[in-house]
Amino acid sequence: MWFSANCLLWMMRRSRGAVAVWYPSDGVSTPRSLAAFEQNVAENGSVSGQSLALILISHGSGGSSASHYDTALALADAGFVVAAVTHTGDNYMDQSAAGNRKDLTERPRQLARVLDYMLSGWSDRNHLDPSRVGLFGFSLGGFTVLVLSGGTPDLNRMRELCNARPTAPECVFIAERHGDQLDVTTSSVSWPHDPRVRAVVVAAPAVSYLFGPGSLQHVAMPIQLWRVSRDEQVPDEWNTAILRAEFPSPPQEHVVAGGSHYAFLAPCSDALAKVAAEICTDPAGFDRAAFHRDFNKGVVEFFRTTLDK
Repeated sequence: MWFSANCLLWMMRRSRGAVAVWYPSDGVSTPRSLAAFEQNVAENGSVSGQSLALILISHGSGGSSASHYDTALALADAGFVVAAVTHTGDNYMDQSAAGNRKDLTERPRQLARVLDYMLSGWSDRNHLDPSRVGLFGFSLGGFTVLVLSGGTPDLNRMRELCNARPTAPECVFIAERHGDQLDVTTSSVSWPHDPRVRAVVVAAPAVSYLFGPGSLQHVAMPIQLWRVSRDEQVPDEWNTAILRAEFPSPPQEHVVAGGSHYAFLAPCSDALAKVAAEICTDPAGFDRAAFHRDFNKGVVEFFRTTLDK
């Protein structure tokens, strides 16, 4: 079964973002570039299969719809349709919202619009099964998918964290970008939740401290949680440890030894490594390509099991 990729212009027109879609196809694949990567796909090929499950991908801060392309390809090979958004205001070309509350509140809304589009506006929506929807989020994308899955964060908890831990990576990030996430706010936020979400994968989820007691009580679907054993960007103590305590049911947890926070990003091309060494350089002895073979297999199997009819 071949893969096919298609770039939707709907988000490009509406919010200066973009969405890339992968799906199973019987078309003939050829090498195609995607940002700094190259993939073999049958671009704009016909969709193969019916009642296909849909997976949405939310990238981390400064990423793009290409950040997890190899995971998307693995899912398409397994018979899933995958839609990965490039978040407006927080991607590798545009960081205007990074460190600001707007980024936290808008990301879930953008993902919700993509879900609505894929199920009601996409030209090949008749190949989808609306009852089989999963989400994948990395870093700040993890926060994004947890909100859409029913989580209700408290933005004032960021100030609480940074008062107690001013050198925490999240606090340094906000300060460097002169963001407003440490300002006191009394305004309420209407967080989008979507009951169609049936399963969620989160990898090295960021700003998880924002989920206080009881805030994840409605995230009752199966959760697969990935983290590295020592994450210097999103320390376990006030990120994944918070989630483990707040999820209604224990997640399926995987702890990766030896990797860095960026281990969950697709293995870098030589071109990307030259301009983004921080996200491409792995600790000595860690083979990101080898890890991703197991990682992608684990993600596919989780969605296959939890979204099975």
